[in-house]
Amino acid sequence: MTLFQTKKIRLFILLIIVLVIIMWVFQDDVRKFSFFQDSLEQSLPIKKDIRESDYLERIDNFYIKEYSSAQVLLHTIKADTYFSFNNSPVKLQVVEVQTFNKEQKEGAILKSNQAEIHKSGQIFLNGEVNIKTKAGVSHELETESLNIFSKTGLIKSSKKVSYMGEGVKIFAQGMEMNIDSDIMYLVGNVKILESSGATIETKNLHIFHEMGKKLYRSQDESLYTSKNVAVTSKEGLNIDMKLRLTNLLGDVKIITNSGSELTTFNLLIDQSNDGEIFKSNSSSHFQSNTVDIKSKKMHYDANTKKLKLMDKVLAIYE
Repeated sequence: MTLFQTKKIRLFILLIIVLVIIMWVFQDDVRKFSFFQDSLEQSLPIKKDIRESDYLERIDNFYIKEYSSAQVLLHTIKADTYFSFNNSPVKLQVVEVQTFNKEQKEGAILKSNQAEIHKSGQIFLNGEVNIKTKAGVSHELETESLNIFSKTGLIKSSKKVSYMGEGVKIFAQGMEMNIDSDIMYLVGNVKILESSGATIETKNLHIFHEMGKKLYRSQDESLYTSKNVAVTSKEGLNIDMKLRLTNLLGDVKIITNSGSELTTFNLLIDQSNDGEIFKSNSSSHFQSNTVDIKSKKMHYDANTKKLKLMDKVLAIYE
């Protein structure tokens, strides 16, 4: 019996020694864990205090009417949440701005997830913006900053713009629009990415959505590129996105993958029915390594690579 108790005491002492050794080996980790726990417990209420002290005032379901010095209603602003700050612009979340023209009739309605109001009273919408015109036309775009100039009736962005169109996405260096208009003006260099994979590069693009139309127009030199061809035009383009027809205006040059060239005037690109057909009723000139052909009309199917030159055709073979 005495021997058994002696063994138990020895095992207990041995266990204590092992625990002491373990605690000594891992003492740094224990200290770190304890410090981390203390820091975490202290930091949580501090972060909460910072969040609460970020703003001077918060208003839910915010609504305000803005008037000019002559007491003319300029616009109304609705927001889910309003935050005011000491040295920063007012911030709004989930915003709707209703504009009014000089006759006090409703103009465009702008919606965005975020907005700022500066001390000057200037409104800046950020991120994804939806503009609904007085005729019910919708424009969807994304930009870093879109300004509303209520006194002049102008909506403008001098930042890069991504515009969601009819089967296309358009990138521009800025935009302008009047609150009474259905026409949007994309400023500077413009790149149009089509769902077909084709791209169009141009400048200063007007987007017309009047009477249900989806028309894009530019008077600047343009470049159309697809997997089959590259086409340049000197005098701009007209695009009907609903019919999927693109008119390249003025002198036009088509360069195919094989390196052959075709020059003509006022070219129509028909992309309806998922095709890519080039047509012109103007004088055309086709050149390759082996042939030089002139005609009064042309028809080229880029998918099948079949070219038809029609009406007073003159060919020279080498």
